[in-house]
Amino acid sequence: MSGTVVSNVFRTSGVIAATAAGINFQSSVVTGTTLSVEAGNGYFIDTTSNICTVTLPSSAAAGDQIVLVDYARTWGTYKIVIDSNGLNFQGQDDTYVVEYNTSGVTVNIVYSGSSKGWTPISDDVVTDAPEDPFRATQKGIFAFGDASGGRTGISNLVNSSGVIASDTSAVGTARYDAIGTGYGYDKGIFRGGYTTDEVSLSNLVNNQGVIASNTTSSNSVTSRYGLSACRFGGDKSIFCYANSQQTMSNIISNQGVMASDVSGVGTGRIYGGALSFSQNA
Repeated sequence: MSGTVVSNVFRTSGVIAATAAGINFQSSVVTGTTLSVEAGNGYFIDTTSNICTVTLPSSAAAGDQIVLVDYARTWGTYKIVIDSNGLNFQGQDDTYVVEYNTSGVTVNIVYSGSSKGWTPISDDVVTDAPEDPFRATQKGIFAFGDASGGRTGISNLVNSSGVIASDTSAVGTARYDAIGTGYGYDKGIFRGGYTTDEVSLSNLVNNQGVIASNTTSSNSVTSRYGLSACRFGGDKSIFCYANSQQTMSNIISNQGVMASDVSGVGTGRIYGGALSFSQNA
């Protein structure tokens, strides 16, 4: 037998109080339509598919505490209903309806005595902190090309409303047909192109839209133009196909590092289209 011995307080009623260590959260997520709860416990309630009626203990002592958590942030769709089971809830008897129907709420209630009964000490919406990086504010950038004065490396930022900014002075070797894609959720890279011949240069772009100086890969990377590129796996990208109907590809890591050439698959071609897509599991 093993375990930790902790101190427990005997209430005046003779009931042993919960340990001072705090709320004991239940490991199982509740998905059913009914739930009977006990003092001293916390519960994760998932209402993705249905309303849940939560029945409080029929007897309680001052200081008893229960925490209810909107596990899937779905209480706004399917609410929870609290049955105070003969005791008061905020001074009202159990004939009154108590429900929570706002997504993201955590309800922390404490029993204060027979007069007011169960009293929320907090029932606030918890901020949905995780954010899909592709739903963050997206901006864009155009760079390189063949202008009336010849090859260029100028760039133009695009804000989140689609407004194109004035020219930014060139960084990197002036060329046309440099293909761009993203990596690492919030950064980008331009690769390849043509000056008086195809090049293997690349230029990283940070999350402020600043283009870095030329990078020459230390890996085996063939010079080429007419590439296609797309993002995959959320935070990586791949360049493939090119002039002379090549099929070799290069993966860009989520740190912007270009891998060596990999023998391609499929029909070799130049100036092909490319895009990313998602499929729900």
